[in-house]
Amino acid sequence: MQIREILNKSLKMEGSDLFLIPGSQVCIKKDGTIFPILDSRLMPADSRELIEQIYRIAGREIQSLLDRGDDDFSFSVQGSGRFRCNAYKQRNSLAAVIRIVKFGLPDSEAMHIPSSVMDLYETKNGMILVTGPAGSGKSTTLACLIDRINREKNNHIITIEDPIEFIHSHQKSLVSQREIEHDTENYGAALRAALRQSPNVILLGEMRDFETIQTALTAAETGQLLLSTLHTVGAAKTIDRIVDVFPAHQQGQVRIQLSMVLRAVVSQQLLPAVGGGLEPVFEIMVVNPAIQNLIREGKVHQMDNVIYAGADAGMQTMDSGILRLYQEKKITAETAVTYAVNPEVLKRKL
Repeated sequence: MQIREILNKSLKMEGSDLFLIPGSQVCIKKDGTIFPILDSRLMPADSRELIEQIYRIAGREIQSLLDRGDDDFSFSVQGSGRFRCNAYKQRNSLAAVIRIVKFGLPDSEAMHIPSSVMDLYETKNGMILVTGPAGSGKSTTLACLIDRINREKNNHIITIEDPIEFIHSHQKSLVSQREIEHDTENYGAALRAALRQSPNVILLGEMRDFETIQTALTAAETGQLLLSTLHTVGAAKTIDRIVDVFPAHQQGQVRIQLSMVLRAVVSQQLLPAVGGGLEPVFEIMVVNPAIQNLIREGKVHQMDNVIYAGADAGMQTMDSGILRLYQEKKITAETAVTYAVNPEVLKRKL
């Protein structure tokens, strides 16, 4: 059994993830559904052999996986695509889940990313956050934004990722792409170093801990544009998540800092579509004076009203986006209510 053949089959079937788990068949996830692509079940020796093949392709030592119990990295197969692998131990055997990333950059129109999101590439400084659950397309949206900046502006773009998914070539801008562990120790260290590398734009793969969030806020204050992600749904929850990371006595100051540097929050989800497939839905909040006041005063629960009123400025609440998909007959009423932020209110509108 050769991993290259399995990876090529996954690409041809347009899967999003490949699962190599002992005791199960080799499976892929497509349009949110997991199903087998090979008949025979993997024995522990089979999965280990396939994962060892991946490590040889990636030119990476498998010892780090054996020592730590899990390992996250990306690799390429010439002529096929790029893959993001999370290998791990389970029940005394080796397993892996592999995210499939095609060569080339995603097309924002094909991905149904609204023009009001893509127009954020013109932002000169501050912080733009793209949020949503795992697998909702945050990396794809950021890759499209970075690509637009790269093609339209003369900038130095630094990306800090774990691991690198999309490869950006130099176009109008210069692009430096750094991978955690491979090129730098961690997010915090890479971000501090980036401030001395004359960046115009910094892409931070994820704001995952106190130190990274603190450094990111400082970076956004010093004149760069910083783009990053959080695993939250909705602008209000995103702001609460950032503020709550800090000790109580610092939270007032952080709200003031955030109100000054935050430029936009884009939240996204992928919803099961009528007839199969997935349909993306977006909440778009662009920070205006009213939003700044709500952040400063800790009244983020009132934000939906301001976003709803800001439709002319390209803003949209999550539930407005979901309602529109339902009205266009792209999703069912049941799906709409399931994914709504305020299900009871949306149910009345339906």
